[in-house]
Amino acid sequence: MEFADFSIWQWLAMVQHELLLFAGFFFLIGAIDDFAVDLYWLWLRVTGQARTPLIDTDQMALQPLAGRVAIFIPAWHEEQVIGDTIAHALKVWPQADLRLYVGCYRNDWGTIRAAMAGAPTDARLRLVFHDRSGPTTKADCLNRLYRALCEDEGRSGNRTRMVVFHDAEDMVDPAALAILDWAIGSADFVQMPVLPLPQQESRWLGSHYCEEFAEAHGKTLVVRQALGAAIPAAGVGCAIARDALDRLAQQGEAGAPFAADSLTEDYEMGLAVAANGGRCSFVRARHRDGSLVATRAYFPSKLDHVVRQKTRWVHGIALQGWDRTGWTSKPSEIWMRLRDRRGPMSALVLLTAYLLLAISALGWGAHLLGHGLEMKTSPELRMLLAVNVFAFTWRAVWRFGFTAREFGIAEGVRAVLRIPVANIIAIMAGRRALYAYVRSLAGRELSWDKTPHFTHPARQPSEAVAI
Repeated sequence: MEFADFSIWQWLAMVQHELLLFAGFFFLIGAIDDFAVDLYWLWLRVTGQARTPLIDTDQMALQPLAGRVAIFIPAWHEEQVIGDTIAHALKVWPQADLRLYVGCYRNDWGTIRAAMAGAPTDARLRLVFHDRSGPTTKADCLNRLYRALCEDEGRSGNRTRMVVFHDAEDMVDPAALAILDWAIGSADFVQMPVLPLPQQESRWLGSHYCEEFAEAHGKTLVVRQALGAAIPAAGVGCAIARDALDRLAQQGEAGAPFAADSLTEDYEMGLAVAANGGRCSFVRARHRDGSLVATRAYFPSKLDHVVRQKTRWVHGIALQGWDRTGWTSKPSEIWMRLRDRRGPMSALVLLTAYLLLAISALGWGAHLLGHGLEMKTSPELRMLLAVNVFAFTWRAVWRFGFTAREFGIAEGVRAVLRIPVANIIAIMAGRRALYAYVRSLAGRELSWDKTPHFTHPARQPSEAVAI
C-alpha cells in the first residue's frame, strides 16, 4: 500500500506508534539511569556509608572558628530580602572571625540601603560596590567580591581560611558555619544541603522545588561523593578553601576565579576544584530534633520566574557545560556529567510523551465514535510500556519518600501530584534554554537573568522548618 493511500486515521495510528516507540525507549534509558543511582544509594544506606549523623548543633554553632571566614553574597535588586539575610546570618553566626561581603551595584540604591539597614552597627559587614552598572553576571559580581577580599587581606595582613557562598534570599543554618569550618580542614570544597521551603500560596509552582532538592541533596550528591565524582556547587551553603580559590583565580582570565560569561559559575566551581586535584566533600548532618542542617529559602513562585530560573540552569549546565567543562576520562565522572546534561533531551522526550497523550486521546475518542483505528501493539511494545509504568511508579515512591522525610507526609503526596507540573516546566525551560543558547552563539552578551525574591523565611518562622 502506498503512503498516499493512507487515510487520516491510518496516519494518526502510525504517528502514534512511532511516538510511543520514541518516548518509551528514552524513558527506559532514563529509568535505567535513575534505577542505578537508586540501587547504589540503597547499598550505601545498608552498609552504613550514607548515614546522616545527629549532632549537638547548639553547642557546635557557638564554637570559635579555626580561622577567618569570608562570606560572599552577590546582590542585584534584592531590596526585599537582603536586609533579612544579613541580619539573620550575623545573629546566628556570632563568631568574630566572620566577614560578610555583600556585592552591590552602583545603580542599585534600593539594595544598598536595605543591606546597610540589615546590620548598621556590625563591623563584620562589608558592602562592596561594583564599579560597573548592573546587571552583569553573578560570576562578575563574585569576582568583584574576590578583589575586595584580596584588598582587605593586603591591608590587614590576615589571610582568610575559607570563603562561603550564599544568595541574597538565604536563611542560613546556625550550625552550618561551624560544620563548614570543620569540613574544610580535610577538603578543598564543601557543599551542604539546600532545602527550598514549601509555600502555602504557591503549592504547585514555588513548592515543586522541595522534592527536587530533597532527592538531589539526599541521594544524588551522596552517590556522587561515594563514586568519587566531582561535587557541583549549588552556589549557596558551600565553601572553598582559600588556596583552592586562588588556584582558580590563577587559571582564570585577568586573575579572576570565575568566568564572567558563565551562567552557572557555582556549578563549574566544584568541577574545577576537582579538576585541579582538590578534594570535594558533601556533608549532611541533622539537629537533635531530626531537622536537616541546611540552607533554607523561598524559591520563585510565579510561572515566568520559575521558567526563567530553570532556563538559566539548563542553559548553563546542560548547554554551556559542553563547551565550558567538557568531559573527563573517569567513568563515574562521565556518568554524572551525562546526568547533568540530559535536561534538553528530557524536555524533548517529555514533550513527545504529552503529544502522544493528546494524539492517543483523539484516536480513542474517534474509535469510540466508529471512525478511528485502534493502534496495534506488539508484545515487545507492551512489555516496554509495562516497564515504563513500573519505572514511573518507582520514581513516584522515591519522590514521596524523600519529600515526606523533610517536609511531612502531606507535602510528600503533593510532590507526587506535582509531577506533571514539573514536567511542563521542564519542557518550557528546555525550549527557552535552547533558544537562549543559540542567541549566545550568535554573540549576544549574557547578563544576570535572575529571578526576584519578595519574602524571607526569617520573617515567617512558622512556615520555616524549625532549626
